[in-house]
Amino acid sequence: MRRVMVIGCGGAGKSTFAARLAQAAGLPLVHLDSVYWHPGWVRTPPDEWAETVRRLAARECWVMDGNYSGTMDIRAAAADTVIFLDVPRRVCLWRALKRRVRHHGRTRPDMTDGCVERIDAEFVRWIWSYPKTRRPRILARLAALGPGKRAVILRSSHDIERFFRSIEPAPG
Repeated sequence: MRRVMVIGCGGAGKSTFAARLAQAAGLPLVHLDSVYWHPGWVRTPPDEWAETVRRLAARECWVMDGNYSGTMDIRAAAADTVIFLDVPRRVCLWRALKRRVRHHGRTRPDMTDGCVERIDAEFVRWIWSYPKTRRPRILARLAALGPGKRAVILRSSHDIERFFRSIEPAPG
């Protein structure tokens, strides 16, 4: 594992998982949210975003978390491993609400400064509809990964802990 893409529903634990994996494997960490969003929740323009992701994906090694379906193919082509955190939506919703309370009035550590933690009805609907609207496309993309690519689907905390027990620790 040298280039690892971590995807999943909002609240699935992508950032936490990616940080833990980067530490365990001794790989650089890229939180796409902190690259995409500018202070005040301003989006990166699409052309600039695609170029940024191409540049990040071309690096020798990384753990990169985030969905951003418009650039998923760029990352998947460069990745040797794609990890899909396929946890139940009720867990995702609970974690998103808990994160909102924990970081109330502040920017969370894996986000751009100036993007104060928030949750709105649109985000809640996105989480709730994810299993029906987004999950089938993710599973199809994983099934279509080319040779030499590894897809890992983790559906529970137990699966995640078993995954971490199976990886080689980083040297030193």
